[in-house]
Order: sequence, then structure tokens, then C-alpha cells
Amino acid sequence: MGDTDTSSYVDRVRRSGGPARGWRRLLARDPGEADLARRRFRLGPGPAQAAFETAERAYVSGFNAALTGGPDAIDAIDAMPPERQPFAYEGTGAACTVLDLLTLARGRRLRELLDGPAGRHSHAVHLGAGRGYALLRLRPVRGAGRAHPLLRWLAVDGYGFQRSLDGTDRMVGERTMPDLLTRAHCATFDQGLGRLLWYHDGACPDGVAAAIAGYPAGRRADLWSGVGFAATHTGGAEPDELARLAEHAGAEGFRAHLAQGCAFAAAARVQAGPLPGQVARAVPVLAGATADEAASWADRALLALGHDPHTHDDFLTWQADTRRSWSRRGR
Repeated sequence: MGDTDTSSYVDRVRRSGGPARGWRRLLARDPGEADLARRRFRLGPGPAQAAFETAERAYVSGFNAALTGGPDAIDAIDAMPPERQPFAYEGTGAACTVLDLLTLARGRRLRELLDGPAGRHSHAVHLGAGRGYALLRLRPVRGAGRAHPLLRWLAVDGYGFQRSLDGTDRMVGERTMPDLLTRAHCATFDQGLGRLLWYHDGACPDGVAAAIAGYPAGRRADLWSGVGFAATHTGGAEPDELARLAEHAGAEGFRAHLAQGCAFAAAARVQAGPLPGQVARAVPVLAGATADEAASWADRALLALGHDPHTHDDFLTWQADTRRSWSRRGR
């Protein structure tokens, strides 16, 4: 991404400031949404609550910055500490998606965001795109695909996270599944639900494992993958707690899926910039490698797919090859 691309995007955001402000009262997110305790999540004082609420505050800030436009919108995100920027760009991706859908813009804002300042945060932006679809109660089937043919599946993950966040009683308490089109969408939805479970149970390994065990056996692998991503990307647990989480996953036969989710999070964080402390602490425990090595598993698996990966089978292959690299580590 060149400076010209970034500047042109910022210029467009500034020019769009007027119309976006007119929608603020209807579309802006309430900063109070970051208070997960009021959603009856099992949070107590400690690193988990701080990590989760910091992430959600950055998400809301990024959402509102993109929604309202103005000359300082992108500057405000880039002024955040580097460890918070992916969450802010996740919010920006959600807001751009909402605006694209409401104005029938065919993904223009989302593409411009990815081509501009959020180029290093493509994983976060696609997760955010899925959250945008969920906010409008629309399935992330077509529009997100116009941004990236393979990463669009991360939008289904983001959709799963947001639908589960907004409907915790049904998705977590009753273990229901929304009306989606294909089994492929349901599987990737569960990765987002797995990320939400990490939040919902306050990063408690025993609680998370018990929650996953309550779901049908066919859903658990994807749930563990989502937990591995969240435990690494957002953090909230100490190394001894992460070790217990890995023990639970291994006992259930899903140790590789936990490590694969961790590797995907490491790849996203390595691409985004300086490595946050929680990632550096989590990856050796959950993946048995450094963050750079775990990220390389996901990167190599993606390159091995060739020049045009886009189907859900390609996405599954990306995950499976990453798991194989984990299983072969140290050989």
C-alpha cells in the first residue's frame, strides 16, 4: 500500500463527512456497549474483563469514526496504541459495510478501506464486515465477497460473533443456530461463536471447555478454533490458564483446532504491526512455537492454495494445512 492510496482514502473520508453526520443518531454505536458485564457475561475483576472491554471500546470507536467521517476519523484510529488498532479497524469495517449495504454501494467503501489505511488489518476488517451484516440482520453471502474472495469467509466468522453477542441467550444458552444457507456458513459461524464463548466465560478455561462440551459433537472443532483465535488475538488469560485450556482441548481431541485458531490470530497480528504482549505469551503455550513461526504456517498454507482460492473448500484446506504444520512442528 502506497502513501497515495492512503491519502486518497482519507480524502474521500473527509469529503463524506457531511452526509455521514446526518445518520449518526440512527447508526452510531453506544460506547456503553463495551460494558460486557451488563450483558451478564461471566466477568470478574482481572485481565479478562480489561482485555475484552478494551477491545470492544476500540471497536466502537472505530465504528463511529468511520460512520461520522470528518477530517480526524482515520487519524484518530492511527493515534491509538498499536495493540488496539485491529479492533478499531474491525469497527471501521463494520461501519463501512453497514453504509455500503444501506446505500447499495456494492462494497465500495469496504474495498477502499482495504486498499487504503487498513491494508495491514485485512483479517480484522473482514471480521468487522461480518459484524456489519449481523447488525442489519443480513446474511454475509455476496457483498463481503467483493472485498477478498477467500477472506470473505472471515466475514461469516464475524457475523457469528456479532449474532452471538446480540443473542447470547439463544446462541449460548439454547445453543441454537440462525437460519443460514449452507452447512459451510454454519461451520464458520461457529468459529465466531467460539470467539464469543471466550468472552462470555471470562477466559476461564474450565468454563469455556464446559460450554463447548454442551454443543453437538459436530460443532465443537470450529468452536475450539474460534477460542484459539480469541485467546491469542484478544488475550485475557495468564500462561497457566492457557496451558489448562490446551489440556482441555487435547482431552476432547481438538488440540490441533485450538492451535490453528491461534496460528491464524498470530498471522493477523504479525501482519498488523508490533506484536502485543498477550500474543507473544499465548502462542508458545497454545501452538508450541513463536508467533512468527505459527504465522508462517498460516501464510504458507494460504500460498499453497494458488492464485485464486475462493471457495469454502479452499478455506477448509487453508485451516487443515495449518493444522498439519502444527502437527509436524519440531520434526
